[in-house]
Amino acid sequence: MKVKVNVLDYIMEEVLSMKCENGRWRLVMFLSKSLNKIERNYEIYDKEMLAVIKELENWRHLLEDT
Repeated sequence: MKVKVNVLDYIMEEVLSMKCENGRWRLVMFLSKSLNKIERNYEIYDKEMLAVIKELENWRHLLEDT
């Protein structure tokens, strides 16, 4: 499994992929969320950490099995 996060000024995107038998990465889940007014004022490193935390909370049930 591979987890990627991308945070822009107003939105966070999260991608969960898994490697198939043929060596290619396949999309498992995608999540996009708008940042609220308070979250938009965070520094970029805080926004990225927020995205990682939210991703682990949302996809915990999938990641625990791996």
